[in-house]
Amino acid sequence: MSFIKTYIERQTLNRRTMLLMSAYGLFGAAATAGLRPAPARAAAPNSPRIAWSYRDRTNPYWNAIVSGGNAFVQSLGLPQSALINLINEGSSEKSLSDIQSLLARYGSGVALAVDPNDMPNCRPVVEAVNKAGAYVSTIWNKTDDLHPWDFGDHYVSHMTWSDVGPSEQTARVLFDAMGGKGGVVHLGGIASNNPAIERLAGFRKALKAYPNIQLLAVQAADWDTQKANQVMSGFLTRYGDSIKGVHCASDTMAYGVIEALRAEGIEDMPVVSYDGNPQAVELVTKGKILATVFTNPYWAGGITASLAYYAATGVFKPSAEPHEHREFYGPTTLVTTKDAQDFKARYIDTNPQYDWKNFWALARGQIQYG
Repeated sequence: MSFIKTYIERQTLNRRTMLLMSAYGLFGAAATAGLRPAPARAAAPNSPRIAWSYRDRTNPYWNAIVSGGNAFVQSLGLPQSALINLINEGSSEKSLSDIQSLLARYGSGVALAVDPNDMPNCRPVVEAVNKAGAYVSTIWNKTDDLHPWDFGDHYVSHMTWSDVGPSEQTARVLFDAMGGKGGVVHLGGIASNNPAIERLAGFRKALKAYPNIQLLAVQAADWDTQKANQVMSGFLTRYGDSIKGVHCASDTMAYGVIEALRAEGIEDMPVVSYDGNPQAVELVTKGKILATVFTNPYWAGGITASLAYYAATGVFKPSAEPHEHREFYGPTTLVTTKDAQDFKARYIDTNPQYDWKNFWALARGQIQYG
């Protein structure tokens, strides 16, 4: 599991680089470098610029998202460099600022795919795109009162995942491995993120069915490997041998947890996670993680960019589509030690070929609000 140490070291290096760039006044220039025109063949004169706004390319989940975006761009006969990458490093302020800069440069000629980073940031992003006459498709984070159909054609779609049920499943796998008793801790994502909220809700739902499982602590680790490592180290100091299992809201946090456990000589603690990253699936095959949930980020990255692009080019008219095509759930698959090898061969070792115009092929129904 040396990749975990490498992953943590890479995150540290990226943060130090960003801080140094900020100190020398270089960060703004680097952040907007992606807005420069791409090399020849990047786009036809009447074609929109295609952009993906996301958190972190070093994160395996977001790397898969952008890989799907690249695959879509290449399906148009364009090079990968035609995709403009707006990396916000988990800052909603930077997310909005970068998008505003993009719109100031290209105006209505933008097809944008974006995770707004947190729920409140989605509205100003959508309003900025709508005002510019551009097109945007979002994933994961938005408030319940914000809907694509309230913005005509320019807010094309929103995709999220129904995380409560799958998170409950991972919790049940964990509790069963614990023998139905003992203390458990939960490491969550950014508190204002939809997936963090739903994954905690699923975990709490499972707890109701296991009266002998004791919840020791819930703490946000912000989807961050290093922070999860620190949080788990703190849990071990505080609760010691009382901890019998760990429920993580993402794979990347699970990596930090595993490293914290190894530092204490603990190799057999039951751990479950979420996202189905390649490294996590590999750990599931080895029994180091008992379960994860695959959300097919490669497909999500490609189809979100595709929806924005084909709406911008007039291939379909979003306002003519039913609501279930404007707000929909993406696919989820529970991966356990029983099926991880077969799953890895099908989805990890190679990417399936997708028809990027079959927009809702893997959609799982209209988003429900409760």
